[in-house]
Amino acid sequence: MTDRLAPDFQPAAIIALLHRHAVRYVVIGGLAAALRGSPSVTQDVDICHARNRENLTHLASALGEVHARLRGAPPDLPFRLDALTLARGDSFTFTTDLGWLDILATPSGTGGFDELVANADRMEAFDETVLVASIDDLIRMKRAAGRPRDRAELEILGALRDEIDRA
Repeated sequence: MTDRLAPDFQPAAIIALLHRHAVRYVVIGGLAAALRGSPSVTQDVDICHARNRENLTHLASALGEVHARLRGAPPDLPFRLDALTLARGDSFTFTTDLGWLDILATPSGTGGFDELVANADRMEAFDETVLVASIDDLIRMKRAAGRPRDRAELEILGALRDEIDRA
């Protein structure tokens, strides 16, 4: 397996892992868009996590359980996965036993967890209740990131926003 190809993607197992470890997070990115109705396909779970020490400890424990390693980094690169390391970084992309998991403390165009959680909706997904970023926040994040794939997803999210407004 290489880091360029997604390992066996198990979003339900990733969500269950985060809940089992009591991690506070909001689902963002492609999975959030899919949960909101986007037909786009994603190969990872993106979350924005709370940055307090207790939550970072829970998150580090969850990541350790699934043997998280930095995606794209040389396998012999020293990396300590603990709350302090997570606190010192803003975003990490991991390969885990359950697939790719990207964690972002401050996604592009946002102030981070507190801002996103205020607008998020509770949704039933993967036999769990998860907080999912609002369409407006997803649009804001995609617009700020500005990558070609984000610009394409903006069209889809805009159409979903229009459907919600009409309903």
